[in-house]
Amino acid sequence: MKKHFLAFAMGSGPSRLYELFASYATPLYFVTFNVYQRHRILANDVTHSAFVSFAQAAADRNIAVGRYVIMPDHIHLFVQGGEEFLLSNWVGLLKQALSKTLLAAKPHWQTGFFDHVIRHEESYAEKWEYVWQNPVRANLVNEAAEWPYQGEIAKIDRV
Repeated sequence: MKKHFLAFAMGSGPSRLYELFASYATPLYFVTFNVYQRHRILANDVTHSAFVSFAQAAADRNIAVGRYVIMPDHIHLFVQGGEEFLLSNWVGLLKQALSKTLLAAKPHWQTGFFDHVIRHEESYAEKWEYVWQNPVRANLVNEAAEWPYQGEIAKIDRV
């Protein structure tokens, strides 16, 4: 049983959440995290390359990074890990890796991150469409496919 499930199993969490997590041995997470004060420092080739390298290396630790979009001041991604995967630790390591490549003197991240467990194929498709269209809504490009700081590292299927 995954470590974060133990709290639910011991009765310290709502039973409905235990049932939700127990139904997914390896949950698929939709994650968003922001730059402190929404400084626009992320959408560049160096950061994108560092993100891709980090995500590709994660595969060696049974962590799959699926689709992602790097916006100027935040990142959206889908990630799924194995039995020992701890999302908060992994996001912290990703932030550290990206901080090393940012051109800002001392980059700062907003504390924490937003995550959502994807429960249905419709939810995954809906979340991806919203994320993919972010650069268009922000008037950065006319078509989502034109945004250079997006992609898919690993194919993640969620039925």
